[in-house]
Amino acid sequence: MYYLNAPLLRSRLKLKSLQSEKLLKAHHGPAVALLESAGVKVGSIRKHAAKLLASGTTAAFLMAAPAAAAIFPPPISTMPHTALVSWDNWSEIQQKLHNVLPRTVEPLTSDQEFKISALFQEVYGIRAMAELDGNHLNSTYGYIGAEQHLPRYPGDNVFQHDAYQESGITPGRGAWGYFANSKSQLTPELLEKEKYYVAVQTLYLPDWTTRLAYLRDWYKYRKVLVVNPKNGKAIIAVIADSGPAAWTGKQFGGSPEVMHYLESQDGRARGPVVLFFVDDPRDTVPLGPVE
Repeated sequence: MYYLNAPLLRSRLKLKSLQSEKLLKAHHGPAVALLESAGVKVGSIRKHAAKLLASGTTAAFLMAAPAAAAIFPPPISTMPHTALVSWDNWSEIQQKLHNVLPRTVEPLTSDQEFKISALFQEVYGIRAMAELDGNHLNSTYGYIGAEQHLPRYPGDNVFQHDAYQESGITPGRGAWGYFANSKSQLTPELLEKEKYYVAVQTLYLPDWTTRLAYLRDWYKYRKVLVVNPKNGKAIIAVIADSGPAAWTGKQFGGSPEVMHYLESQDGRARGPVVLFFVDDPRDTVPLGPVE
């Protein structure tokens, strides 16, 4: 016999609503701003439209916001990553990864990477791969360590960050500089990129110095899928810093938000992860936890 877990269902529906709202703002910013200036909240567009229909003012509303009909978020079933990864499924994902990953944390073979890429597509509904556009990190399975917040603009400090202030902030800029030239130029999209960032060892790529101009631009804010094989948790992040140093024994670094969600820390503030590039040329996969 099956029982409906109403609180869990409400939680998942709320999460999908927030993800849809994030996508809407990211890709239809001007239309969203127009609606909000008219007093229509993004999360209640359908409710507002229903009220307008009931009051017979639909025509006036559409004249005021002609783009409204085109910006309704698509149904959940057509979202970029539609796999609903519930807490109940994490143990299954963990087991599937365990069957493919080597017993020690080390670079994967091409066959292992191929199988894991197919698994990510199946489980998370995301096209993620070890090699993209001919680029491949030295390791796609390694240890990730806890990083500090990055300064987002000149004069930024840790107290301007809304969470995990105890993690501190780096004294210098990230490998690609500030996210914005000033606080006034810091957009919601750039806020998300700093919040969900990772560091990768670009410095140790065999062709980094010979193709510096190209690779520097290619890796900047490149989306990646980071998965903790110990619990199946996954998060979408961007590459915004370089490191850590080889002598640390770690291959990746994660922002406070990334590390907190993945629960990827042992007593040495590190843990194993799989990190693949996300194939998302239309920029439709939102940053943050995959659930």
